[in-house]
Amino acid sequence: MNRQRREFLHTLAGGAASLTLSRAAFAQASPTTAKLTDKVTLITGAGNNIVALSGDEGTLLVDCGDAAHAQDVLKLIPNVKRLFNTHWHLESSGANEVMARAGAKIVSHLNTRLWMTQEIDHDWDKKVFPPRVKDALPVETFTTTGNTTFGGEAIEYGLLPMAHTDGDIYLFFKQANVLVVGDTVQPGRLPYLDWFSGGWIGGMQDAHRTVLRLANDDTKIVPGSGPLTTKAAVQANLDILTKIREAMLGMIKQGKGAADMIQGDLLKNSKDQLTGDPAVFLFNAYRGMWGHIRENPGSGIV
Repeated sequence: MNRQRREFLHTLAGGAASLTLSRAAFAQASPTTAKLTDKVTLITGAGNNIVALSGDEGTLLVDCGDAAHAQDVLKLIPNVKRLFNTHWHLESSGANEVMARAGAKIVSHLNTRLWMTQEIDHDWDKKVFPPRVKDALPVETFTTTGNTTFGGEAIEYGLLPMAHTDGDIYLFFKQANVLVVGDTVQPGRLPYLDWFSGGWIGGMQDAHRTVLRLANDDTKIVPGSGPLTTKAAVQANLDILTKIREAMLGMIKQGKGAADMIQGDLLKNSKDQLTGDPAVFLFNAYRGMWGHIRENPGSGIV
């Protein structure tokens, strides 16, 4: 193994460890609630952000957090009748089994359900996720968009294809003007692109454009983790991602790989704008770029 390869793998391993630790630390906090509107509540500290919509018939959840905090969430938000998974990752859907056994009907995009039935190998952080138990699987799926009503609130939902994963969805509570976008929008951070599950930077850009189309200046946009964000912040984040993709494509056209991008400090102009580990981001972004190389103009691939 040459020196460049050894240095690349060492850097990547260290970055993956820090990513794992940061997510674990985030999930260890005790869940708390904050009102977004009279009917819409944000729950934090249980994995990823959870949004609850209350109605006379019970509660609708968007994501349910990790398995370790499932009972804590149920104590805060009892009588869950419907649960939408924004994607398959365990910090968002780990409590599925508990919610289903408590009476929740789980809904997701078809791809999210399919990923839950498979063994998934994340080689960059050395994790293998086994198939989920039957009770944790969504019982209702869709492929494009849909509309429903709950608690008197009109809800639009739809696919944000191949962004964070290939099963990401948004839910837009129209009267409340609350837009839940999962991990497809991560302002201020280098996005987590799960290339193995179909995520890539071009899809992440498209997800931002969809959010910008749906939102107005007053919309409360709820990302998968972290504080609420705004339409202006989403636009600023899209601008940064666009520059990063262009820089990556420039290096690919020169025959460069992920190790070259990391060692060449490709993200040096974004360090003050985006937190996170450049090695992990560039490794996954590069692999996703090659999976969609025909969609990258000027790549030399025809």
